[in-house]
Amino acid sequence: MENTKNRSNFTGKIGFILAAAGSAVGLGNIWRFPYLAAQYGGGIFLLIYIILAVTFGFALMIAEIAIGRKTGLSCVGAFGKLRKKFAFIGWIEAAVPIIVLPYYSVIGGWVIKYFVSFFTGNSQAAAADTFFYDFMSSPAEPLLWFAVFMILTAATVLMGVQKGVENISKILMPVLVVLSLFIAVYTMFIPGAVDGIIYYIKPDFSRFSINTVLAAMGQLFYSMSIAMGIMVTYGSYLKKDVNIESSVKHIEIFDTAVAFLAGLMIIPAVFACSDGNVGQGPGLMFVTLPKVFETMKGGSVIGILFFLLVFFAALTSSVSMMETVVSIIMDKTGLKRKTICVIVFAGAFLLGVPASLGNGVWQHITVLGMDFLTFFDFISNSVIMPVAALLICIFVGYVIKPSAIIEELDKTSPMKYRKMFAVIIKYFAPVCILLILFSSIFSAFGILPI
Repeated sequence: MENTKNRSNFTGKIGFILAAAGSAVGLGNIWRFPYLAAQYGGGIFLLIYIILAVTFGFALMIAEIAIGRKTGLSCVGAFGKLRKKFAFIGWIEAAVPIIVLPYYSVIGGWVIKYFVSFFTGNSQAAAADTFFYDFMSSPAEPLLWFAVFMILTAATVLMGVQKGVENISKILMPVLVVLSLFIAVYTMFIPGAVDGIIYYIKPDFSRFSINTVLAAMGQLFYSMSIAMGIMVTYGSYLKKDVNIESSVKHIEIFDTAVAFLAGLMIIPAVFACSDGNVGQGPGLMFVTLPKVFETMKGGSVIGILFFLLVFFAALTSSVSMMETVVSIIMDKTGLKRKTICVIVFAGAFLLGVPASLGNGVWQHITVLGMDFLTFFDFISNSVIMPVAALLICIFVGYVIKPSAIIEELDKTSPMKYRKMFAVIIKYFAPVCILLILFSSIFSAFGILPI
């Protein structure tokens, strides 16, 4: 029996928007979006992403938040409350933050390591070819910074929805935007950055391909915390007088703006300093960018600010994932938040150890040919999230029907885009998700090069 008594709430619309935006804005925006934009045509990728965000992403986020508010429960209880036979969807969603939180926090630890290195005046060492790999090869240091990041995450969640999750988002989100703007403007004026700006902003339709569309769709899952149970959980904390449709618009604007600024921070700088060679994943943030900062005038200061910004983004996202797991256990057991936080912290740390050591001392151990971190990322983001999103579309489109979601939104004010929402959730989104699912799996096993 789910526990809904004395359930916490966000104080209002602003607190909810900033907390949800904090969840959405994370490592996916800061490093994944820029390298995908560079890889898949720059401006054309940006244009396709924006179009998909205001259609595909908009509909899925509205559905999840409305389900959460309608039931007043986290994802595990929410779907079962609406239709008992479909409770399994909540469990599938719940698996995502359980898997992602540990390895995401490992990367968060790497970010702290680089911030400390730049802050203590070791930017030149951080730019060395072997710095990242020497760090990863250490048997203890990656675990230390991983633990520091996990402790900061747990401490925030321990304070509760309003004092912890909401307050940290109210502070860090505005700071994150200011830092993004400052660094973006600074890097735009680096000699040679103009070519990168043009490539990033101006759509080149000759570079359009189905792979560009698939990459943009896949990025939505990373960028907007879709199908992770987070938006259902945050929706359950949302008061009935808050306009969901308007809130989702603001969340999307915030999330897309940060992703866009991340591209402006990184792509022009890399074009100017590294002949347009934008690496992928850890190679971009932890190998290429420190070299770029080292070649820039005032680069050590920019490096400090950049890794501080990335830390803020990573922390708000990890807090949302841990809060989701804590909320699920609270709903199911009625245990106190403090007890559950300790349990989740311990479990996440144990699961994170293989991801932390898998690129170093345990690199000889692989799963399906992947290191632990890559495998956890593949299973959660390329398999479970698309499956969960597809099931949500089926659930909303054909089981409870779009009218159930529209009815929840109408309690505040009439939903403006009801027809578009129904068409997307029933027809457009399922097709897109199936394409993402199959292309991701085929690509991972070398069947379909994307």
